[in-house]
Amino acid sequence: MTAVLATAVLMLAAGCSSGGAEAPGQGGGRTSPAASSPAPSGAPSASVPPAKGTATVVATLTEELKSPWGLAALPDGDLLVSSRDEGTITRVDAESGKKTEIGSVPGVAPGGEGGLLGLAVSPAYASDHQVYAYFTTDSDNRIARLLYDERKPAGQQLGAPDTVLRGIPKGTIHNGGRIAFGPDRMLYAGTGETGETGLAQDKASLGGKILRMTPDGEPAPGNPEPDSPVYSLGHRNVQGLAWDTEKRLWAVEFGQNTWDELNLIEPGKNYGWPETEGKGERRGFTEPVAQWRTSEASPSGIAYAQGSIWMAALRGERLWRIPLDGTKAAADPQSFLEEEYGRLRTVLAPGGDRLWLLTSETDTRGTPEDGDDRLLRLKVS
Repeated sequence: MTAVLATAVLMLAAGCSSGGAEAPGQGGGRTSPAASSPAPSGAPSASVPPAKGTATVVATLTEELKSPWGLAALPDGDLLVSSRDEGTITRVDAESGKKTEIGSVPGVAPGGEGGLLGLAVSPAYASDHQVYAYFTTDSDNRIARLLYDERKPAGQQLGAPDTVLRGIPKGTIHNGGRIAFGPDRMLYAGTGETGETGLAQDKASLGGKILRMTPDGEPAPGNPEPDSPVYSLGHRNVQGLAWDTEKRLWAVEFGQNTWDELNLIEPGKNYGWPETEGKGERRGFTEPVAQWRTSEASPSGIAYAQGSIWMAALRGERLWRIPLDGTKAAADPQSFLEEEYGRLRTVLAPGGDRLWLLTSETDTRGTPEDGDDRLLRLKVS
């Protein structure tokens, strides 16, 4: 189904809608996964990607992951996967798919949409061996770094959490959770407003924001306010962060009843929630680059590859491609894998024409089938 890019009719209902929260999956009715013809290799010849692309599942790297959420790549290409509800981190061999649990994160308090969420690998991993995690505790959401000592026995390789940022509001819903290091080697985090909509416009709150900090958790140089990690505000629930080749930051967030959004993020900009949702009359607020009906998306992780943003959709049960022409969409978004693998949680670009894609059927909102959850290898153009 084609994403809608028309003017929004603002419908702000009280509470959290099926589009705003992660709505129950329809996995029981999905079709059997089947790989199609291989995608053509190589980058597009033009600087602007074509309106139509391809996305082909070429392999299932591993299966039977438990409530997978975060996904990060180690320098050797192997992958780290967080389990939201188990509070554990598993290493997956990028060639064989072998799974090895490397340890658990103390203090994780799973519940609702909270638990062990995003992962990021230190840009200085070769020397510091630090892995960063965003997780929910009994009192807040926080970001901590953990020493990953590969010399220790499996299951005991994670050191004690060293908290770099605490005090991110927590709730049953809208905990955000995506973290990533940017091209500037600063750490970025997408947060949610926990269902308390006013937090998104409160500059003193860390909820409903995109945060930018040093690897030690201090406000990053060049932030809009020098004593604050807040980089942008007016967000409902940010769960996807990615940079294009020009080092521009893109983010996706859940809408409430009407529109999910892809936004180009600029420092100090206000993206409108809860005053506005989607495109339309947004005086004083920054408009999204693309938008979707909540039934088609509920966007989670995103990645940039082959000139496009690739977006995993939970309720929409599909992978979206948004070809970019600089700071705008080059064509209407295009969808792939609709209802083939159920809810899609996280997408990661390791380089070239490849993507890693995590499914999300075992997180209490899906309908698991044999083999769920899966880590898939894709070829895209």
